[in-house]
Amino acid sequence: MNLAPLLEDCVRIAGEAGGAILEVYGSDITVTHKDDQSPLTQADLAAHHCILRNLERLSPALPCLSEESADIPYETRRGWHRYWLVDPLDGTKEFIRRNGEFTVNIALIEDGAPILGVVHAPVHGITYLAARGIGAFRIRGGERQPIHTRRTAERPVLVVSKSHRDAALDEFLAHAPPHDALSRGSSLKFCLIAEGSADLYPRTGPTSEWDTAAGHCVAEQAGAEVCTLPDWAPLRYNQKADLLNPGFIVIGEPAYGWRGKLRAA
Repeated sequence: MNLAPLLEDCVRIAGEAGGAILEVYGSDITVTHKDDQSPLTQADLAAHHCILRNLERLSPALPCLSEESADIPYETRRGWHRYWLVDPLDGTKEFIRRNGEFTVNIALIEDGAPILGVVHAPVHGITYLAARGIGAFRIRGGERQPIHTRRTAERPVLVVSKSHRDAALDEFLAHAPPHDALSRGSSLKFCLIAEGSADLYPRTGPTSEWDTAAGHCVAEQAGAEVCTLPDWAPLRYNQKADLLNPGFIVIGEPAYGWRGKLRAA
């Protein structure tokens, strides 16, 4: 599969979905709630329909799993070798708060691993994109630049969730070496690691697979490592009936030896 043209198509699709979101963002926002009490807005649905319509035209043979159409039985999807994994509006709480820290996430999964990812932040006008064998990039102000993780700072920067901080995260941070902390919403946390603005992203709170796949790909192709907690195994997708991720950690510089430093702290 030639990922280069697919990546460009996904950048376009994410931008179109972002436009649909911004139309709602500038008007009155109606909020309902799903069965799990997570918020849902008309922007989530507009972006969902936009992305699925475009992906169906782009690759009619590939199935698609979206947050807004996630009721696909595992018996059906367990046989998927390659599929699209989409979060049409990642960070709905940030969208409702109108702080701009929400994204459109489109990922292509192959054999449990993300091989293509696009994270588009409509308010900021920034798109992060990556694909296996191609690398990771950031588009800002119409300019595309390659991005890469950095060597860990003398005083590391840890990026944490803006809306999902919990006691387990507080305990993790208490046992980490001396550091500074940044708070960000949505998949932008992955992207801060990918572009070399932060060194570590620990996630102890709940996430679903569509929340992480696109950002995972961007971070990984930029040089990061994404591991589960507490076993430090590679984070994988579509390997079980439920779609919840375990806790995980995104490491900007794998050679830094974070596992030993966290144990010793």
